[in-house]
Amino acid sequence: MIVIRSEIPEDYAAVYQVNALAFARKNEAALVNRLRAVHPHISLVAIEDDQIVGHIFFSPVSIESEDAKFMALGLAPMAVLPEHQNQGIGSQLVRRGLKECEEQNHNVVFVLGHPNYYPRFGFTPAKAKGIVCEYPVPDEIFMVVELKPEALSGRTGLVKYRPEFAGV
Repeated sequence: MIVIRSEIPEDYAAVYQVNALAFARKNEAALVNRLRAVHPHISLVAIEDDQIVGHIFFSPVSIESEDAKFMALGLAPMAVLPEHQNQGIGSQLVRRGLKECEEQNHNVVFVLGHPNYYPRFGFTPAKAKGIVCEYPVPDEIFMVVELKPEALSGRTGLVKYRPEFAGV
């Protein structure tokens, strides 16, 4: 049975390992270490048999246009230990994470992710809403979900990620 809960300081080393192994490099693991100082943020772990097997992180992003700026959250990174992948753990993390975002009154979440994975959670291409990413990425992998209906109504702009993301 998988238990999803908020990350605590005692989890940091295991979360680092999960991210480093899942991405086969340390960039995302180091990113999580840097992002923990940023608020607001949401960091959840998936535990199976007393072992952390998955992790998801949400941090602030800004959406800027010529006449306005507003804040939302970005989902990144999300990782599951390789030997535990394709068992639904990532899906449980995303669902619980989005629920936590909603409970904390965050209405919009962006993700740079696989176009065949994230739509099952309600994510759609952000460009269709008039929002683009600061990074040069294909439109189909930059997605958004509105946790409150019409949360993006009348809002357009450029999503800017935290400086901690530089070099990832």
